Formats: sequence, structure tokens, C-alpha cells
Amino acid sequence: MLLAIDCGNTNTVFSIWNGAKFIATWRIATDHKRTADEYFVWLSSLLMLTKTEAAITEAIISSTVPRVVFNLRVLCNRYFDCRPLVVGKPECNLPVPPRVDQGTTVGPDRLVNTVAGFNRHGGNLIVVDFGTATTFDVVDHDGAYVGGVIAPGVNLSLEALHMAAAALPHIDVAKPARAIGTNTVACMQSGVYWGYVGLVEGIVREVRRERDMPMKVIATGGLASLFAQGTDLFHAIEDDLTMHGLVLINQYNKETA
Repeated sequence: MLLAIDCGNTNTVFSIWNGAKFIATWRIATDHKRTADEYFVWLSSLLMLTKTEAAITEAIISSTVPRVVFNLRVLCNRYFDCRPLVVGKPECNLPVPPRVDQGTTVGPDRLVNTVAGFNRHGGNLIVVDFGTATTFDVVDHDGAYVGGVIAPGVNLSLEALHMAAAALPHIDVAKPARAIGTNTVACMQSGVYWGYVGLVEGIVREVRRERDMPMKVIATGGLASLFAQGTDLFHAIEDDLTMHGLVLINQYNKETA
């Protein structure tokens, strides 16, 4: 069985793949100080509580937080007796290498999303990921990552707004009933929600103009389904896109070893 680990700036997701499907998925706050032993206690407790039987023999890691990788490696080595693949490292091959400026380091999450998006939807694709940052990944006709866009994430923007204007409260992201707010919370919700819908539509429009071709757009990330309610831009919402990509990359490396 494969342990797939996706470490983002805010949360880290652990999923177990049995060769046919994911049998368990759990989420924990990302913390570079968390030790391998703490990870194992947490994981083994969840396995026991959910009565999940998993004999893990392989592992793959995608991490946008470099400082957590060491302890995740130790977790896999010490408790599952396997050497994990780490996306973005030289020993981890991709089906199609990215085509970007020389010396550029592409975020592992973006590479994984590219592989998964191409597998499910083909090339000439834009993957919009609503995470800590809102990213746009452009996938070429052959599945290569050829660049993209990074914008501040929705919750990050809300936090900045609150910090810069002390009178404005913390709010939840939600689709407002009306564009024109009649109280402070409604005004903020409208600005954030419709502002981000406009941001996504505007960036996609410009990417399509530069590429001068039709391009499918898929969305992933925790807020994807919420923002999909405000636009008909997305061809699909992919909740498990990153985990699917990790499985594909792991399989590719096994086949080409």
C-alpha cells in the first residue's frame, strides 16, 4: 500500500492507496516542529480508531514547506521501512519535465496537479488551485507544466484586510445573497467572493488570449466548490487531484526504475 503525503503551507494531508482506491484520508495542521514519532502516534491512533488495516510499503511526499520533509522522511524510514519519493527532488522523475526558465524551481504541488490534470483532462489545460495561495497552472498539449500565475489566497487576503483595518472583523468566506452589502460583514463577503471570481475569470481570460487556443479549466482546493457557484468557468471540480497525481507519479517511477 502507498502512503501519499501532501504538505501545504496550512495543512498536511495523508492518504492511503491500496492499489485501486484511497481507503483513508486524514488532515493535520502543518508544523515543521512535529517529529516523526508524533506523526506516527497520530497516524496509528487514527488507523486503530477507524479500524483501517493498512500495510504500508511505499510512500511519496509533495511538500511546499521544505522544513517538514526531513521528519516525514524519518517517519517513512523508521515506521514503514521504506524510502519515500519526494516530488521535486532529482530522484523523482516526472512523465514530462516542466518547461520553464532555466534555474526556476517549480512548486511540487504544481507539478503534481499538472500530472493529475493531464491524466484526467488532457493537455491545453489550466488548473486553478484554491489553497493558501491561489495558483494557476498551465499544462501544455503534451502534459508539460509551462508556467502559471500565483495570487494571494482567499483566507490570506481576508487576514491582511483585517490586520490593515482594525475596525473590520474576521469573517467566513461565503457566497453573499446580493452583491451590494447592507452591513460590514456582507460588504466584506461580497468584496472577497465576487472579487475572487473576477480575479479567476480575468486571469483565465488573459492566459487564453496569450495561448491563443481553447483551454479547459479545472478547479481544486478547499474553496473550489464554493467559487464554482459564482461562475460557469470550470469544466470540473477535482477534490482529490493532488492525491491522484501523487499516485500517478509513484507508479511512473516504479515503471521506469
